[in-house]
Amino acid sequence: MQREGSPWQGLGTVTVKELADHLTSARMRVLEWLIVLTAAAALYGAIGELRDNTAEDPFLLLRLFTVEHAPLPSFVAILGFLIPLMAIGLGFDAVNGEHNRRTLSRILAQPIYRDALLAGKFVAGLGTLAISLTCLWLLVLGLGLIFLGVPPSGEEIARSLAFLVIAIIYAGVWLSLAMLLSILFRSPATAALVALGLWLFLAVLWPMLGPALAQVIATPDPRYAMLGLQDPSTMEWQQAILRLSPNDLFGEAMLAVLSPTTRAVGPVFLEQLQGAVLGAPMPLGSSLMLAWPQTVSLLAATIVLFAAGYVVFQRQEVRA
Repeated sequence: MQREGSPWQGLGTVTVKELADHLTSARMRVLEWLIVLTAAAALYGAIGELRDNTAEDPFLLLRLFTVEHAPLPSFVAILGFLIPLMAIGLGFDAVNGEHNRRTLSRILAQPIYRDALLAGKFVAGLGTLAISLTCLWLLVLGLGLIFLGVPPSGEEIARSLAFLVIAIIYAGVWLSLAMLLSILFRSPATAALVALGLWLFLAVLWPMLGPALAQVIATPDPRYAMLGLQDPSTMEWQQAILRLSPNDLFGEAMLAVLSPTTRAVGPVFLEQLQGAVLGAPMPLGSSLMLAWPQTVSLLAATIVLFAAGYVVFQRQEVRA
């Protein structure tokens, strides 16, 4: 039996309704203030560190994103930790909330297919995250211009825009994961706990487990240890294992985009440094190519997780 009409009929209606709910909800206000206040504290420390370097650093604006000021980490590190929290907060009850309120059957009784409902919820959630991150990006540019007094160059604006795009894609990974869990579990509390558990595991425990697993898979050569060096094969396995975490992919992409002097995001070998001037900035195109594999991996993870949720949602039974 074939469906009549477009499967995306009603997509705009669902997106606008969900977007309005997100932007006006108390939950969104709490998440926004959490990120803004934490990021403002990191920016305050970074501005204090950079005021004395206005004449020496040609990429002063980019350093606002990466400079650390103890005890706070850098602005990018804080975002890498808090963006998943914001995405999970928007998506953990996207579908099971409709089940519990017994509104899902009423929505699907209208001329709206499941395709449009699920896609509309995802687009609305990602749009909300994009709006929030764009406002935060503009806040960083404005504060940097006011307190540092140095106008950003065109390359700095382009690199910061690349940062914004990658951050939105990174948020999409966690949003699609939260929506998948909201489809698998009927209880919003269970979906939220599982999502937060995965987030903490990948953000905190995985960086500690990765090196141990790499040493088990590729036992280090004792000769390297005698010289105080790491075995290249073990380092390659360690990097591959750590890249299974979206947090690590986001950190590597940010390092490539926001640090123009970065020439590699993994182990650096001597042949990679031939003909290179150490400390010289990389062209924008080269930095974007360096961050391209990580960005594509994040985008692929978003698509895979959303597709998994789509398949499960299509096969679920909806009762009135």
